[in-house]
Amino acid sequence: MKTEDIPPTERQIEVRSFILDWQREQGRAPSFREIQHRFSLKSVSGAVKHVQALVKKGMLERKGELYEAAYGKFSAVPLLGTIPAGMPVSREEEFGGDALIDLESFGIRRTQRTFRVVARGDSMLGAGILDGDTIICEQREPRPGDVVAALIDGQCTLKTFLIERQRPYLRAENPKYPNLIPAEELVIQGVMKGLIRVAG
Repeated sequence: MKTEDIPPTERQIEVRSFILDWQREQGRAPSFREIQHRFSLKSVSGAVKHVQALVKKGMLERKGELYEAAYGKFSAVPLLGTIPAGMPVSREEEFGGDALIDLESFGIRRTQRTFRVVARGDSMLGAGILDGDTIICEQREPRPGDVVAALIDGQCTLKTFLIERQRPYLRAENPKYPNLIPAEELVIQGVMKGLIRVAG
C-alpha cells in the first residue's frame, strides 16, 4: 500500500495541528527540534519522519518557509453526534470534531454534504450495523432499500427507507422492532454510504 493511501495516524494529525497553530501564533514554522520537544520524541529524526509522512500523504504542503493545510485524498467529515438504532428519540444535534476520511474508498465524491453519526442500539443488526459503529452519510434523495438517518415526526432514528403504496416508511433490520410509519412528517437527513467499526 502506498504511503498516500494510508490514513494519517492520530499523532500525525496532532503534529499537523501543532505546526499550523504555531505558524498562526509565531508567524513561522516550528523547527523539527521544537516539534520533538512538544511531543517528547526521542530524537529530531522522529519529528522529521512525522512531517515527511504528512507531506507525502498530502496533508501538508511546503510553501517557502511555511506549511499550508492540505487534505490529500482525505476529506474532513464532521461528526453530528449519536443516532438511535432502536426506537426513535428526540434529541438536539451534538456536533463533534472532524475526522479525515478517504471518501473515495466509499464511493463518495468530495462535497460539503457528507457527515458522520454514531449508531446506538441494535435495531439494524440485520444490515450489519452494530452499536457504536460510525455511519458515514451523504445528504441526497433516498432510494427504497437505502439505510437512512431520518427524522420521523420530529424524532431521529437510523433505519431502512421503503415505499409501499406510494407511502414512505422506515423498517428496522431486527424483528424486535416495528415498522415506523410517519403520522405527519418524514425527513431524510442523510443516506448511509459507508461504515467504520473500531475493533475492540
